Amino acid sequence: MADTTDDLSTPLGQNSAPKRRLRLPVTLPQAAGFLLGSILVVFLGFVFFNHDPLGGEPVARVAIQQTSVSDDKPAAVRSAPKQPDSAAAVAAQSATGQKTITIIDGSSGSRQDVVVSGPESNTADAGSPAAATGVGQHLLEKSRYGMIPVVAADGLKPFKAYAMGTEADRAKAAKTPVVAIVVSGLGVGATKTTDAIMKLPSAVTLAFTPYGSDPGKMVEQAHAQRHEVLLQVPMEPYDYPDNDPGPQTLLTTLGAEQNIDRLHWQLSRFQGYVGLTNFMGARFVTAATVMQPFIREAAGRGLGYLDDGTAPTSVAGQLAERQAMPFAKADLTIDAVPTSVEIDKALARLEELAMKRGTAVGMTSALPVSIDRIGAWIKGLESRGVMLVPLTTAMLKSKSN
Repeated sequence: MADTTDDLSTPLGQNSAPKRRLRLPVTLPQAAGFLLGSILVVFLGFVFFNHDPLGGEPVARVAIQQTSVSDDKPAAVRSAPKQPDSAAAVAAQSATGQKTITIIDGSSGSRQDVVVSGPESNTADAGSPAAATGVGQHLLEKSRYGMIPVVAADGLKPFKAYAMGTEADRAKAAKTPVVAIVVSGLGVGATKTTDAIMKLPSAVTLAFTPYGSDPGKMVEQAHAQRHEVLLQVPMEPYDYPDNDPGPQTLLTTLGAEQNIDRLHWQLSRFQGYVGLTNFMGARFVTAATVMQPFIREAAGRGLGYLDDGTAPTSVAGQLAERQAMPFAKADLTIDAVPTSVEIDKALARLEELAMKRGTAVGMTSALPVSIDRIGAWIKGLESRGVMLVPLTTAMLKSKSN
């Protein structure tokens, strides 16, 4: 009988069969390289065999039918309800020959309906309020930041194109004491901006800062309600930078070229404004060396300028006169003390100034109490022999005087 060895007496590790290890057909580096190579092959195939010259950029396709639409008439632009499709669409043609095109912003997804005039509406005056509700492409030029206003080839200026007063209103204003009200600081708070747009008469002018999330949409709403619009330009106050108006503020420490570049950024934030006004800027508006290039640039682009009146030594008026630029200076801030009693007193003073001088301009914020008291005051204004007018009408009357 064969000898058997007790497993317990066998030295450890000498009588045990070696274990077989599982070996992969490829190593991990090889697998990763194969995967990356496959992705590269697929991408190159897509690039070479997919004919897309735009490289995947957002595309809007518009079906255009040949009509006798005049190129020098600004299209009427209004807010549109959100559509489910992702390309621009042409709506049914109206009886007057107008067509509505839905335009989609590829970067933000926002949508607009653009009403394009047909043959029967070609006779509209480009400077009339009906045409001024939209933004004319002939009044824009491209900058490094986007489209900014410019005088059209035929000499039409944004100041005139977007003015809401009619010739009949201006003729009446020439013989009547007038008051212009400008509501400032709009575009940042949606609620107060909407209240100013919807609750105040169309003759009230609205000033928007460049800092809203979607200022263009709010300006469109203002145009739809027949309000004139200003762009508030952030400028350096005396206590800057402790009191900072915001990004791209015009500064006295910058050269003319740098400030104009910042101005172009501000001008590109939205379109359809008749002119500019200062946002803060008590130091900037008193320094002729920096204000002169600013006024020259704004005047050259066909814009007016409103001085908010908070800096007694502002040089804006003198510089605007040299440029033959439409100009006005606010006589007082209506809600400097934001109580009903003080606002009513300020409105009474504004009315007295209009009766005495023929023209008066007041600025206000969009506080609920301000909108409420101004609205109540306006209702009886005409019966007292004073006319509420858009800012451009007041500017033109002051210039003629």
